[in-house]
Amino acid sequence: QVDLVESGGGLAHVGASLRLSCATSGCILSVYGMGWVRQAPGKEREFVSAASGTSTFYKDAVKGRFTIPRDNAANRLYLQMHVLKAEGTAVYYCAAQKRKDITTLESAYDNWGQGARGTVSS
Repeated sequence: QVDLVESGGGLAHVGASLRLSCATSGCILSVYGMGWVRQAPGKEREFVSAASGTSTFYKDAVKGRFTIPRDNAANRLYLQMHVLKAEGTAVYYCAAQKRKDITTLESAYDNWGQGARGTVSS
């Protein structure tokens, strides 16, 4: 059982930045692989980023713009989004999976937060 609570996001202009935060159960970041998945209204879900151990993954469309920092002492996972584009408007979900090896397979993630919205205005 893993508690995941997203916060942050909000509204920003194209080219600006937003940060999403995922509060986790104590020390969970050292045990579980983590990921961020987003879904725009009327669009399919897409896996944005993942982190496990020292490995990270970024969807090609966000490489160089997004990072997935972890603060283990604070038990928080972040998605730092820079140089926002209009297609970044979506609900962003934090997810955790029991396997330590990094994966972007959505079905591998057993624990999900309820999501937080990021809106990019132009």
